[in-house]
Amino acid sequence: MQSLQGKTALITGAGKGLGKAMALALAAEGTNLLLIGRTTSDLENVVIEAKQINNEITVAISTADVSELAQVQNSIKELTVNNGTIDILINNAGILRVGGILDLPIEDFENSIKTNVLGTYYMMHEVLPFLTQQTSSDIINIASTAGQKGNANLSAYGASKAAVINMSEAVMQEFRKKGVRVTTINPSTIATEMTLNAKFTDGNEERVLQPQDLAYLIVSHLKLPQRAFVKDFGLWSTNP
Repeated sequence: MQSLQGKTALITGAGKGLGKAMALALAAEGTNLLLIGRTTSDLENVVIEAKQINNEITVAISTADVSELAQVQNSIKELTVNNGTIDILINNAGILRVGGILDLPIEDFENSIKTNVLGTYYMMHEVLPFLTQQTSSDIINIASTAGQKGNANLSAYGASKAAVINMSEAVMQEFRKKGVRVTTINPSTIATEMTLNAKFTDGNEERVLQPQDLAYLIVSHLKLPQRAFVKDFGLWSTNP
């Protein structure tokens, strides 16, 4: 297994939920962190917790909406001004809008595509030049089981995640011989603020996956020898 100590990971949606869990898990491995989120105070709290775990790492934050290309470009410029190295990109930022095709406001469908699909695309487009400077590097895109099969009232979310799955494989095929491992993760319901607000857990948060479950899996994957990687995988709870 390769060490993640001293590597630099850029994580979107890092202020809470899955992004925060992944940041803290990587901090424990000695990985330097570049964190992007929408709320500065949330990011600042992650910095405090990450430094409590490992005070030797560097942690930088930038506030941005990944659905806006200019904000993505500004954040990456800001985060790399002192250190132009990025080894790992984790595209985690996403939104969930639930509703029937005739009930969901059109702008909610449009925003789902902008954040979940274009946000992932913008980040890969702007960060790949940094990743290809390394001997080896990783992109991890967080999709969803909802992107693998249509579900009532999830047309916006499912369509956006299906696009992420397809786009990820295309980028994987393009860059794997250039030393960039691209992996898509398709988790089922994880107890985050997003899914709790959507009432996906039926009020029983403990019966579904927890953010740290996904974080542990990602760390294990990143530590695989560079000759190997998992193209895509699902993560399910044992309590359906």
